[in-house]
Amino acid sequence: MSPEVMPEDRVVPTAAEPGGKTDRAHSRARAARKRKLGVGAARALLLVAVLGLWEALSRAKVIDPFNFSMPSKIWDQIWTWVMHGTALGSLGEQIWYTLQEALLGWIIGVIAGVVFGIALGRIAFLADVLGPYIKVLNSIPRIVLAPIFMIWFGLGPASKVASAVVLVFFPVFFNAFQGTREVDRNLVANARILGASDRKVTLQVVIPSATSWIFTSLHVSFGFALIGAIVGEYIGATKGIGLLVAQSQGTFNAAGVYAAMVILAVVALVAEGLLTFAENRIFRWKPSGSDS
Repeated sequence: MSPEVMPEDRVVPTAAEPGGKTDRAHSRARAARKRKLGVGAARALLLVAVLGLWEALSRAKVIDPFNFSMPSKIWDQIWTWVMHGTALGSLGEQIWYTLQEALLGWIIGVIAGVVFGIALGRIAFLADVLGPYIKVLNSIPRIVLAPIFMIWFGLGPASKVASAVVLVFFPVFFNAFQGTREVDRNLVANARILGASDRKVTLQVVIPSATSWIFTSLHVSFGFALIGAIVGEYIGATKGIGLLVAQSQGTFNAAGVYAAMVILAVVALVAEGLLTFAENRIFRWKPSGSDS
């Protein structure tokens, strides 16, 4: 065998193929970075355009600045709350009070929704018995329960937590239930063939398979928890962002209402970012795309 042929037969194909894959990977990474930058720039421009138009229309009296306020006044209100506090105390205290209620209601609602969703998804008899009652409860406008909770639990945080729980429970429950029903039956059958008990099948097959369904509901449900806490505070409370909204409305302070909404939006975005980070860490094993 000629020594001149061996390098061509053995070296050139193996060197070219990894190089081609590396180039494609770099190209995809550059394209992804460019798209991310483009999306971020478009979002920023859209926000600036909306706020600028709002400010211009308010200053020109095209829209009533008393009712609609304007971004500059909203920023001034936020800055005043940050630097000098609110009539109820420091702004941080109000945010933390509302966040505590929302977090506690969210945790309780998520745990209850996951447990009941998986239980009814795994036990057909239980689903048949409780299914109609859950549908009836889900059909009730849950916001109207806030005054009832106020009567039951008073003006303290318990009534706000209860409002958050009922708003969080149902989306988590239905996603956990559907995720449990969508588990690959072959996986369950194979686990049983290998001698797994019902408990092991649930813990090692069903729950991991339903996790992506459950995480999908978590993104939406935390916003519902905030809504429950805010509505409860709006109806009656001693402190919190919802009470700030109620007081601003009572004094016809449109800037205060919008400022409270901006603060809530920031809190929700931070929570969404943390959930996304946790989800990406948990599902690192998922392939991000094809190599072809």
